[in-house]
Amino acid sequence: MQFDVLTLFPEMFEPVKQSIIGRAEEKGLIKINLINIRDFSKDKHKKVDDTPYGGGAGMVMRPDVVYDAYSSIKNKENAKVIYLSPQGKVLNQKKVVELSKQKHIILLCGHYEGIDQRVIDEIVDEEISIGDYVLTGGELPAMVLIDSVSRYVDGVLTEDSTKEESFSENLLEYPQYTRPEEFRGKKVPDVLISGHHENIHKWRKEKSLEITKQKRPDLLK
Repeated sequence: MQFDVLTLFPEMFEPVKQSIIGRAEEKGLIKINLINIRDFSKDKHKKVDDTPYGGGAGMVMRPDVVYDAYSSIKNKENAKVIYLSPQGKVLNQKKVVELSKQKHIILLCGHYEGIDQRVIDEIVDEEISIGDYVLTGGELPAMVLIDSVSRYVDGVLTEDSTKEESFSENLLEYPQYTRPEEFRGKKVPDVLISGHHENIHKWRKEKSLEITKQKRPDLLK
């Protein structure tokens, strides 16, 4: 899986290259290529934005600079181009799994008051949001998408790590416990140390349903 990220702030992506995602990149299971949109500005001050036609607050990213940055990506014929935008459909687990089947994803991160609509219409296949709120830019949503999608790329995690986690069956995940067996007077549930796998599976299913009813009853509708 290859991610090409069009951004004004490539340095923001260092944290996402740690831990599991970092190891996956070292193994060649995923590749994260950062493209600085500012590098394609023809302005001597590397300006990438301008005032909006029709007036209004803020600045708008220029379409020519964004397009030139996009055009620098090689072998993008079968790539899916996603614009991280609060106007997009909200990212959910179903979409995450769907995107994990792609081989090449291009992520476009906006800033300021947004990006000139003409280049969005020209290159973007889909707009995705991570929630009904506005951020200062698309970098954090892009990192969320990379992290969530990469977990479902073959080889990044074991199948057992993803098949029973939250949202996999429209249920939240059951509680997890580890050593010590007793902590501040609270013991691990007896069923989990019983060695009876059928009872453990039943307990986990019941707890998932109980937690979902309590915290996210909307998932059960």
